[in-house]
Amino acid sequence: MKPVVISCGEPAGIGPEIAVSAWAALRQEMPLLWIGDPAHLPEGTPWRAVEGPGEAAAVTPEALPVLARDFGTPRRPGHADPAHAPKVIDAIREGAALAQAGEVAGLCTAPINKAALKAGAGFGFPGHTEYLAALAGVERVVMMLAGEGLRVVPVTIHIPLSEVPGTLTPELLEETLRITHAALMRDFGLPAPRIAVSGLNPHAGEEGQMGHEETLVITPVLERLRAEGLTLTGPLPADTMFHPAARARYDVAVCMYHDQALVPIKTVDFAGGVNVTLGLPFVRTSPDHGTAYDIAGTGRADATSMIAALRLAATMAEARG
Repeated sequence: MKPVVISCGEPAGIGPEIAVSAWAALRQEMPLLWIGDPAHLPEGTPWRAVEGPGEAAAVTPEALPVLARDFGTPRRPGHADPAHAPKVIDAIREGAALAQAGEVAGLCTAPINKAALKAGAGFGFPGHTEYLAALAGVERVVMMLAGEGLRVVPVTIHIPLSEVPGTLTPELLEETLRITHAALMRDFGLPAPRIAVSGLNPHAGEEGQMGHEETLVITPVLERLRAEGLTLTGPLPADTMFHPAARARYDVAVCMYHDQALVPIKTVDFAGGVNVTLGLPFVRTSPDHGTAYDIAGTGRADATSMIAALRLAATMAEARG
């Protein structure tokens, strides 16, 4: 069994701590491999330097396998050091290369601080997702959040709400639905995915009384894709899509903007949500939270989302065969 590789993320955040906690929880279940500076791991961590992924399976039950990289300066929990930025980026790039080469089952990325990466290394990407797409040479990828009993995909992501109607084009919606549909089959083993699609406006526009995006943008795309055989419902009023009975009727909810998708999943499974990038040629997951500087180094970090992200990466890799 190939390991899931973990890129270290921001050393001053909780990334090193949750990586070690996840290893402790999973070491008898699956092989892992961490890329980073072992000096940044919590004191007393049982770790062992390895030369490559092939050594991880034998080492994992006894120690955290580490591709050791010298970051030059210590970790100060809660205080990002821009000097670490180039090595943090290198860890992501190295993990992605291992995943794309098939040497590991997938890549799980610990949280980063985009401002620190920009300050220390001129990082020009909004986040992991866009950087990994560039590394893989993929023009369009999709962000999914997966939790216990719910998967959601926002069509538009990190833009002001005022810009959503103009950004929501038929082309963007169709690309998102096609990538999501293909990923559910390939990565989640669903031969006929059921996709629920929200409207943009209250009550899904209520036949044009509360907006026209449903009739002008969303419905024509859904009708065209249904004619190709995709199982799509909608556009649905977002306020009735997420109660238990509704969630049982679909495999993923595709929503029109960030909070429309993320509020439900963070309500249903706040601690265990996983960020998944769909459309890459390799598996990539991440815990659905940030660096948590306020609790870094205190021993209070919750590794639930990291554990779920590692398990999901292994499951997706297995689905891909």
